[in-house]
Amino acid sequence: MKLDSPLFDKIRVKPGEDRRARTTEHVCEWPGCSNEATHRAPKGRGREKDYWRYCLDHVREYNQNYNFFQGMSDDDVRRYQKDALTGHRPTWKMGTGKYSDPGRFYAENGIDPLDMYREFAGGSPSGKARAKAEARTIRNAERKALDTLGLEVGVTKSQIKAKFHDLVKRHHPDSNGGDRSTEDRLIEIIQAYNYLKSAGFA
Repeated sequence: MKLDSPLFDKIRVKPGEDRRARTTEHVCEWPGCSNEATHRAPKGRGREKDYWRYCLDHVREYNQNYNFFQGMSDDDVRRYQKDALTGHRPTWKMGTGKYSDPGRFYAENGIDPLDMYREFAGGSPSGKARAKAEARTIRNAERKALDTLGLEVGVTKSQIKAKFHDLVKRHHPDSNGGDRSTEDRLIEIIQAYNYLKSAGFA
């Protein structure tokens, strides 16, 4: 780019205001004091963004006598401190709102297509959700894992878990007096159970 190009003038950084440190002094706002104000002090409750400007001696004196809760009763102070825990935002006791039943909330707002939340809230899943669960296709790896545990297709999660615990107790070396002859079978059982667990069966 040429130095006399009109584009050069557009991108040139032009010096604006003076960037040197200012030496403007604030005078202490304490009555009768003309020292430099080097410190700020809060003006009080409800005026958190406003500050007095004081010199060091007067800010110390101000801070010794400052009381944020001045003019409030003990009950008001306790209430203020309790509300401060939630950032002075309203809160409600759990289970007292319009949608204290989460299943009802999700069902009414159409965001629970599997009726999952209604089931957790104590209800039972709808026929649509049951049909979807029953219509799930079983892959060969899942059939093999169930067969390893000696189970048929259609067993529940609790049955799978119970059978797994029973087989582990039966084949674990500690249960067989330290005999490690069934250790390979134990590894197969654990792998099959872990697979079923990852697939959502257990």
